Amino acid sequence: MNNDKMSKFRTFEISNPQYEANNLRLITVKTPNLRGRGDICVYAPPMVQKNDVVPIVILLHGVYGSAWSWSHSAGVHLKVHELIKQGVLPPMILAMPSDGMWGDGSAYLPHNNYDFEKWIINDVIDAVAEGVDGASTKSPLFISGLSMGGFGALRIGAKYGYRFKAISGHSSITSLPQMKFFAEESLKSYVQLNVVDEDLLATFKNYQHHLPPMRFDCGTTDPLINYNRDLHKKMEKGGIFHTYEEYPGGHEWHYWSEHIITSLKFFAGEL
Repeated sequence: MNNDKMSKFRTFEISNPQYEANNLRLITVKTPNLRGRGDICVYAPPMVQKNDVVPIVILLHGVYGSAWSWSHSAGVHLKVHELIKQGVLPPMILAMPSDGMWGDGSAYLPHNNYDFEKWIINDVIDAVAEGVDGASTKSPLFISGLSMGGFGALRIGAKYGYRFKAISGHSSITSLPQMKFFAEESLKSYVQLNVVDEDLLATFKNYQHHLPPMRFDCGTTDPLINYNRDLHKKMEKGGIFHTYEEYPGGHEWHYWSEHIITSLKFFAGEL
């Protein structure tokens, strides 16, 4: 149990630095939003001092995954560490939370008496600020994700656009009904009181007054490519500023591990 300082959480567990490897830190907190505990895997750049103010990048995983997905399926922390050392990226903290571990995926939405949205926008940021040097309420915030996590990142990033410097998505689900391609849970389980929250285009239109800089991409052989192309065309028609790119590849870690770096460079350009 971590008793070094007062916490916003009833319980706050953090890995012992003596046993951490590759600058990865593990945090577990208990929160009413999950009606239990949630995990966060964090890349904590070692060159950061306690009083520094460092950007926090939240990376959301897709269905079936958890807090370890970005680090142990893509090695994103290793790539970022090298790019920071080379001066290609500035020091940045990567916060890689679980989606809340509901069903095949929570979609990062509030439902079934859980609030997976507030887990991301409130709890994850507070936990990282408590547990990592250089993270604070003054840290510039960014958010990205893949597939279901792309939906979560773009939707939450747009809804709370006044809190984020920039947002991105990779191979993103663009509307809630597409969860049926991946999750066995009924779509009725995800139904929102505000239907705007079920669709990225509707979200972007609703919060157009405070949208942050945004990019998203998709692989040309990805089963979600036509949904992403359609979103791009409708955003262009609606005058919603964004960057959309396509690259060779499918719905796979090889694609995401390569193109997350594009998003991180995009974020660095917004500092």
